[in-house]
Amino acid sequence: MGIGASIFLLALGAILAFAVNADISGLDISVIGWILMAAGLVGLVITLWFWNTRRRTVVTRSTGAPVAGTGYAASEYHEVRQDDVPPPPPPAYR
Repeated sequence: MGIGASIFLLALGAILAFAVNADISGLDISVIGWILMAAGLVGLVITLWFWNTRRRTVVTRSTGAPVAGTGYAASEYHEVRQDDVPPPPPPAYR
């Protein structure tokens, strides 16, 4: 579920829980609203957690000692990209 669908469920659930005063036999609209809000919140948290753990980039900068005879300092730029690779699938059971 994406962020848009999660926000839609939250909004729809809030409308059903707080703004609708309909009586349907055997069905409580406010409970359905609360359930939709909970599902939207869970979906939003899972989506944000998944996006946060997708890819991380580590960048380090270091400046060395001056190079002999030039008066300039050696500069090094080092970039490491770490792509989270999913684990391999489990072996097939026979």
